[in-house]
Order: sequence, then C-alpha cells, then structure tokens
Amino acid sequence: MFNKSKIWAFGLLAAVFAAGIAAGAAVEALADGDETPRRGRRGAEAMVAHLTRELDLSPVQRDSVRTIMERHRPAFEAVWREMRPRYDSLRQRVRGEIGAQLSSEQRTRYERLMADLGHQHRRSDSGKD
Repeated sequence: MFNKSKIWAFGLLAAVFAAGIAAGAAVEALADGDETPRRGRRGAEAMVAHLTRELDLSPVQRDSVRTIMERHRPAFEAVWREMRPRYDSLRQRVRGEIGAQLSSEQRTRYERLMADLGHQHRRSDSGKD
C-alpha cells in the first residue's frame, strides 16, 4: 500500500504543514501581544483534522501525527521565543510608520483600532481555551 517514498513524502508534507501551523499561531499570538503562542495544541488538532479531511487518515495515522506535533512543540516554542523580540520590534516600527502618515485624528483612531484588534484576539482566544 505505502512504499518508502510515499511514507517520506507524507512525513515531509506533515512536517511542512506543522511548521506552517506553528508559524501562523506564533504570528497570531504576536499580533495579540501574547508572550507565547497558546495555540500549539489547538494548532496540532487543526492540522490533524485538516490532514484527516484531505488525506483520509486512519485513527492510527491521526495518533501518529498528533504525537509528532506534541514531540516537536517545544522546538517550535523555542523558535518563537527567539523571534518574538524581532517581530515585536518590526510590528512597532510598521505601526509607527503608518501612524506618521495619518492626521492627528486618524492616528488616535488607528491606535484605538489596533488596541481593539488586540482585545478581540484575546477575547477570541479565551473563549477557545
């Protein structure tokens, strides 16, 4: 049924997909102002669900993918801790440059909009936990 190349291809696909989910969770957490991404487990479950839909994973395969994600979660979190300060700095610089293009009234509204966006993400996250 599965030859070695198909198994390697599946493993690579799963790893790339996992990295994408982890990166997305990290970026979203950063945008929310969180210290660490809290979506790691939900991200893994989302990946398992997506792969199950797209690839018709068996229960054993789902468990394997879940285990792989959990095993690598600390490494993803370590990468996030390293890149977080750079991301925060870039985000602040971009917001500052955008703010410099706005009138005083627009800048006030923009700052409120950014704060509201952060609050919405945090509310959304707390409802999912």
